[in-house]
Amino acid sequence: GLQLESVLQEPLRTDVCKTWVSVVAFLVKPLLNNRQRQKRLAWAKDKKDWTAAEWSKVMKRGENPRCLRSKVNAAVYQDVLEHFMLPAADQLYGDADFIFKQDLAPAHSAKATSTWFKDPVLNWPANSPDLNPIENLWGIVKRKMRHARPNNAEALKATIRATWALITPEQCHRLIDSMPRRIAAVIRAKGALAKY
Repeated sequence: GLQLESVLQEPLRTDVCKTWVSVVAFLVKPLLNNRQRQKRLAWAKDKKDWTAAEWSKVMKRGENPRCLRSKVNAAVYQDVLEHFMLPAADQLYGDADFIFKQDLAPAHSAKATSTWFKDPVLNWPANSPDLNPIENLWGIVKRKMRHARPNNAEALKATIRATWALITPEQCHRLIDSMPRRIAAVIRAKGALAKY
């Protein structure tokens, strides 16, 4: 499915939100096998000392509205990175450090994509919506869109963009600030899903 993932900062929040909107399929929480729980626990322990300020440097991007489509291969993904993610990162962060986060979708983990990156990206455990604040942000968007009745794909995209533009910087900051608590919850749960 398509995803939008971002940790946003105030000055360009509206522009970035408008730029990086995509359609997301809302899925039920995944079942985790023992190996996934162990990896999540190890990942959480490794990140347990990160502060909210450090998490604010993490960003993840999915599709640009110009690239909304049901299938994204490595070539399309790299094009999005080159033409949309990098310029947005330059606007948001300038010369400051930031960390790019991506999941294990085939286009993201393809050898060609790994080669495309000169710097390593943040490792992220699979099947971990509870460690991903954007899932909560999409829940907010979904609730705001509850009564919308778009009658075609273009109307749906327009409704998502308009609803996304209503997300406040405070909502984004609250979600960023929740990362240390999410990490602690996963450690307490010994790698199982936390209630986020």
